[in-house]
This record gives sequence, structure tokens and C-alpha cells, in this order.
Amino acid sequence: MNIDVIISADHIKESQIKDKVVVVIDMLRATSVITTAIANGCNKVIPVLTVEDAFKLASKDRNSVILGGERRALKIDGFDLSNSPLEYTKEIVQNKDVIITTTNGTKAINGCKGAYKIYIGAMINGRAVAQLVKKENKDIVFLNAGTNGQFSMDDFICAGYMIDCITENHEVQLTDIAKTARYIYENNKDIDSYIKEARHYSVIKSLSLESDLAYCMKKDILSVVPEFKNGEIKNAL
Repeated sequence: MNIDVIISADHIKESQIKDKVVVVIDMLRATSVITTAIANGCNKVIPVLTVEDAFKLASKDRNSVILGGERRALKIDGFDLSNSPLEYTKEIVQNKDVIITTTNGTKAINGCKGAYKIYIGAMINGRAVAQLVKKENKDIVFLNAGTNGQFSMDDFICAGYMIDCITENHEVQLTDIAKTARYIYENNKDIDSYIKEARHYSVIKSLSLESDLAYCMKKDILSVVPEFKNGEIKNAL
């Protein structure tokens, strides 16, 4: 089993992900939102690229869907929810379809065509993801959504955490960047002290969303593993 890391959605090459297990990470905040919505009983999450696509899809049956997402970290006009995972409670999302569009995360998810399987990972379900992909016994690629095409410290340390979980009592081959991600996590297990220097962390904090940051940095509070398949995300377990 080989493990690799792609640093942002803009760096995806089909040859890197073809027939491999891909784990998409956008811990601040899209993949944390998706994982939370799945855990709280939504029927499915549909990630789309544009606001227009989201409205068009929702118009088919507006009463049965929740529109969520962000642009520039802010709620989109006309949407029900923003990109805060704390808004996706059981009372709101249970038995609903969630249509979501975000700046980075949904682009990364939709860019994984050709992969063997596509899972959604975050700190909040990191160990559950690691345990599942280990059982696949296939090469794994951690795709960091990044921030506007650039490297993101938060996604990188999240990948490092999951790589650390996979390599516990399990021999794998790591690329140099995968080794570096694991090293970063091993030497920065207090997640906040590391990612507080990240640009996107500062953006979210400037919007007084510290509660979102605290939630997204929690390890293993959820056991679901969302899987993207045929345009929809549902729990793989």
C-alpha cells in the first residue's frame, strides 16, 4: 500500500488518483460540514460547483432540501445555511437532502473522477476514515482542498493525522510529502497551536467563528465515513 498527498484541488492529476482510494480533506470547513450532516441523519449531500447549480437543483423540490455553503467564508444569499458545521443539526438536516457549494471543498470532491473510491475526511472523523481505507488495501491519496488553489496548513496536518492512524502497526510506503504530513502531525499534536498560523484560520477567526474552529479541530468525535459516488455523498459504513 502506497500513500501520497496532493496539496490542493488545483494540483490534481488524473494519473495520481486513477484507480486509487482518495480521501478529500477540507477541514475548515466543508468536509467537517459534510461529515456532520451525514452523522445527523441527512439523506445525502450533493456537492455542486456553482451557486447557480445549487439553486437549479434545489428548485426541483425546495421543501425537501437544505441549501448550504459559502463564498469568501460567508453565507450565500438565498441559502438556508452557511458553511458552519454547527448549523447542520439533526433537527434541521434529518431526512433532508443537503445541497452544498463551497469555494474549495466541493471543487476538490468533484475533481476526483477516475478514483477507485472517494471518501470525505476531517479531524472529526479521522480515525474512522483511516480504519476504513486501511481495509481497502489499495493505494491511497489524500487530497487537500487547499485555499484558492494554494497549500493549506490545516488540511495538511489533518492528512498527517490520518496517515499517522493508518501507519499504527501497519507497514505502508509513504511518498516524501506523505512522510512530511505525518511528521508535521507527530510534532504538533496540539492542532490549534499549529494551524493558528494558517491564512484560512485567520479568515474564519476574523469572522468571529471561533466555535467553528474549535469544533473542526476535535479528533474522532464522529464515526461516519461519507463516500462520494455518482454525484452524491452518503455514509459508507
